[in-house]
Amino acid sequence: MKPFLAQTEAQIEITHEDVDRAHDRDRVSTARARRGFPARARLLWLLIGPGILVMLGENDGPSMLSYAATGSKFGIGFFLPFVVLTFCMAIVVQEMTVRLGAATHRGHAELIFDRFGPFWGWFSMIDLGIGNFLTLITEFIAIRAGLGFFGVPPWAAVLLALVVLYGALISHRYWTWERITLAAAVFNLIFVPVALMTHPSWHSVGHAFITWQPLPGFNKDTLLIVLADIGATVTPWMLFFQQSATVDKGMTTKDIRFGRIDTVVGAALASTAAVATILATAPLFAHQMSADNFQAAEFAQALQPIIGRLGASLFALGMVEAGIVAAITISTSSAYAFGEVAHKPHSLNLPMGEGKSFYAVLSFCAAAAAAIVLIPNLPLVYVVLVVNVVAVLAMPPALVFLFMLVNDKEIMGDLVSPVWANVLSTAVVLILTAAGILFGISVIAPNLFAALGGK
Repeated sequence: MKPFLAQTEAQIEITHEDVDRAHDRDRVSTARARRGFPARARLLWLLIGPGILVMLGENDGPSMLSYAATGSKFGIGFFLPFVVLTFCMAIVVQEMTVRLGAATHRGHAELIFDRFGPFWGWFSMIDLGIGNFLTLITEFIAIRAGLGFFGVPPWAAVLLALVVLYGALISHRYWTWERITLAAAVFNLIFVPVALMTHPSWHSVGHAFITWQPLPGFNKDTLLIVLADIGATVTPWMLFFQQSATVDKGMTTKDIRFGRIDTVVGAALASTAAVATILATAPLFAHQMSADNFQAAEFAQALQPIIGRLGASLFALGMVEAGIVAAITISTSSAYAFGEVAHKPHSLNLPMGEGKSFYAVLSFCAAAAAAIVLIPNLPLVYVVLVVNVVAVLAMPPALVFLFMLVNDKEIMGDLVSPVWANVLSTAVVLILTAAGILFGISVIAPNLFAALGGK
């Protein structure tokens, strides 16, 4: 990094982005200087956002469909506590991005570029972009299918989603964009009343959380659901988004504690919605209805005889919300990564004229994915499960970069990961790698998989 005195006049020019971020920081400083509960509550309100957004954003169309497929295929049992465990894994991973962003004031892709060289910087950005684009396609499929429950034609559903996505950018202010997206993200909890309408057996729910029983059979289908549910919770785009959003929000090392609270609250809300989705579709398992027969709208249609038109409508709207929020956050993470690696302006505080490349990448990714979704007869459930599996397989390399960065004393100083955090993050990498290897064996060498106990 160049010394401050060696910077050119252009490099230290105060920009529109700097002014907006300084205004946000002034409000934080004012709240921090005051005493009492109201001031602390306001400070928390000002600093939360990236953690809740990344967790509820990951409860996207493919994720909620994975949870719906889980409930309809396996009912109440092992997967309830397992999904909560995956969100605990996500907390471990995302907390590291908070520290990295607050300590370095740089996005994830930019740090990889600077510390490991241009090749790995561009490699990580392109790898993220491909994964994000595939996921964006499934977000718009979920939106189209969810609104299809209400008879909305595909082109109108996709257009509505794009209007909402671009509408959130109009203010050219990170704070406003974040609050609009947060308001939409809270509707992810709509799956909770849907679950309650199915009148789940709370005794069975409690038994599942305590004993992790009944266990599903160890076979290829079970492994696919395991990987899909992990991929519904821990994915590469989350690393890039939360670190870049932490930087764009202007958070400093003083804010790390609030960033952790933000992440834990987001995980708690998201895991609640995920478990609720499994409970909502568990009656389909009880009625021996195969998940393979359903896509987003069909899940709602299948539930209608059990929970009525209102419950089915809420389920379909939940799928729409999940797709829209994820489309906003995932396309933004791609734009952040491109700007960081290409050394182009990359902030939601930028007006369109100053952030042309940032907004162009964001807009193109969303529009291209939306256009592909208009292709008829896409096999939704299979596609979303595969996309989540791809996310799991791409996660270990991303975690290795994260692990090395967060333990780099030169850039982190006293904020390097403690031993306990390294142990937990290593365990996450090993779990994801082992799951990926097992799935690969089940596909490439089914006889070996059978010898390991699989069916």
